[in-house]
Amino acid sequence: MGLELGKINIKRFADGEIYVQLQESVRGCDVYLVQPTCPPANENLMELLIMIDACRRASAKNITAVIPYFGYARADRKVKIARGEIQTQGRESIAAKLVANLITEAGANRVLACDLHSGQSMGYFDIPVDHVYGQPVVLDYLASKRVCSDDLVVVSPDVGGVARARAFAKKLSDAPLAIVDKRRHGHNVAEVMNLIGDVKGKVAVMVDDMIDTAGTISKGAALLHQEGAREVYACTTHAVFSPPAIERLSSGLFQEVIITNTIPVLEKNYFPQLTVLSVANLLGETIWRVHDDCSVSNHFATSNNVMIVIRSRFNTLYYLVQD
Repeated sequence: MGLELGKINIKRFADGEIYVQLQESVRGCDVYLVQPTCPPANENLMELLIMIDACRRASAKNITAVIPYFGYARADRKVKIARGEIQTQGRESIAAKLVANLITEAGANRVLACDLHSGQSMGYFDIPVDHVYGQPVVLDYLASKRVCSDDLVVVSPDVGGVARARAFAKKLSDAPLAIVDKRRHGHNVAEVMNLIGDVKGKVAVMVDDMIDTAGTISKGAALLHQEGAREVYACTTHAVFSPPAIERLSSGLFQEVIITNTIPVLEKNYFPQLTVLSVANLLGETIWRVHDDCSVSNHFATSNNVMIVIRSRFNTLYYLVQD
């Protein structure tokens, strides 16, 4: 974006409380706070809320919470997983709505999020939400590998991700689609049952919005190899990588694991098959479009993703992140 980061001081008191102080004036400015609510989720979420409050009390004109990874997005409905089936259940929090309320009440005027776990999460906010996708970044990288389109098959690791995989396949020269059918017996526990579609002799590209413990995607990859897939690639936007994800992903099932940096990857979590792509340009251009009241959706609808930036507005935009 060609801008310096805003100056901010974030520290912890002895009892763990978070202290935030803006070290430059933001009065009358459009402020963009970039903070993924990744692990430690509660710490990062609280930091974001206090930063929003600090900007509001410093008389910022507009406050946009730029959240590359929106934690608690999976808690978007009341469900019970029993005997492999998803059932409605009471006495359970819808934490995604709660977090949306907290961000709104803290003083945010707008939210910019990347690859929300489910579309309905946008409706939980009572403020405008701009939702962008990490797909273009991954697609550009896959295009550089020059794999023959006749050899490709896009695979959804579960039935719930079919729409995402179908959209991905359409942009890969209308590649065929396969679906891994699974029966889930508990949170973070999955059992693969069968495959819908043909992957024999093909390069299988598994697409999901996030990888947490990697149970679903690794069992799916094992099934694809059993069904005759030549190579298996894993593509995801959010790399949560809770244990034992690294052991599963580096076990040899995947030719390559392609992720983005919406969540910072710890040095200890790198392994030879891992490729990390940056979403900086994607988010940077989207921020400019929001700031200049341009269409965000047109950015994804056109092939030439070109935007005219009004340079005279540089002195009105502040870009704050966690130190």
